[in-house]
Amino acid sequence: MDKSRYDDRSSSLRKRTGAGRSLVRRWARVPMRLVFVTVAAVSALVTQFVMHNSGSLPEINLQNVIKPRPVAISGVASVIDGDTIEIHGQRIRFNGIDAPESAQQCDDANGFHYQCGAKSAAALDAFLAASRPTQCTFVSWDRYGRYVGNCRRADGASVAAWMVENGEALDWPKYSQGAYAMLQEKAKAARVGIWAGTFEAPWDWRAEHRADNEQPSTIAPLLAASPGACKIKGNINARGEHIYHMPGQEYYDRTVISTSKGERWFCSDEEAVAAGWRKAKR
Repeated sequence: MDKSRYDDRSSSLRKRTGAGRSLVRRWARVPMRLVFVTVAAVSALVTQFVMHNSGSLPEINLQNVIKPRPVAISGVASVIDGDTIEIHGQRIRFNGIDAPESAQQCDDANGFHYQCGAKSAAALDAFLAASRPTQCTFVSWDRYGRYVGNCRRADGASVAAWMVENGEALDWPKYSQGAYAMLQEKAKAARVGIWAGTFEAPWDWRAEHRADNEQPSTIAPLLAASPGACKIKGNINARGEHIYHMPGQEYYDRTVISTSKGERWFCSDEEAVAAGWRKAKR
């Protein structure tokens, strides 16, 4: 055996082993604080890169993992509020828009409070009634387990687009990616719907009134139909005043009655006055 070749291999192995041990010793001398700072810095850079390229980190909703993807739904819709309907017992939330909440009030062009949530629901009901049935395709489940969908009337008109364009709902960038932004600018410029006065964005209003809000699954339909020939609207304003509006008066058409709040219809002036309501000044 060539002893010199054996000695050369042994020497090479010892050098590699020694280099490895030296590297381990060097890393052992690196302060753990520096290691943690380095890892944190790399994590921050990765997070910044992801957010820069995706806009925001996606929300994790287990509903979309454990629940099956349903088929499209078609039928006569019952209006729950300005952005939610019910078809065949299934609650459906319109994708990408947000309408004033049921109890929400806004100010009109003259600074008077009115029930913009109820008005939005009434506008939606009239729009859907003009071309039935309503057809919805599934997008996702929301955190309340509601079917979120894109809905159209029988004539193909987009429900969400119409609501935004007519100032009865807002484009919700968090979910729409700005799909209705141009229609919203059009409504704002024309000062239609809630844009005629002042209002709080529904998502901000909910944040302020979260403790008072019902879960969406328990909300009953807002709309109350006029009982026959009784056309006088008994409204309760933000100050708790009971005021009734006669057909032909200035605020009659924009006043929407919500019986769940104690509002009601009257058949005559005498009946309204006897119940404690006063007539609107105009």
